Amino acid sequence: MKKLLIAALLFAGTFSFANAQTKQKHDTKKATTTAATTKTAPAKVDKSTATTKHLKADGTPDKRYKENKTAATAGPLKKDGTPDKRYKANKK
Repeated sequence: MKKLLIAALLFAGTFSFANAQTKQKHDTKKATTTAATTKTAPAKVDKSTATTKHLKADGTPDKRYKENKTAATAGPLKKDGTPDKRYKANKK
């Protein structure tokens, strides 16, 4: 009886894969709204002036460069480089 039940479940299980739904293609047209048209463009950076700071395209400082990184704390650091909160200098 167990073999018959297992065979019936196996047989029914194979049809569940055949009846799986296929993905339907959707139109990728985007609706234009007034909110989408009122977005402001990022501020343009004047590249003619020579500065020592490296900037990204949107004008924010690029943190990959040493001169754009700020010293996080003056207190002791843990081995992983984060400030050690046990010391008063690192508490805010």
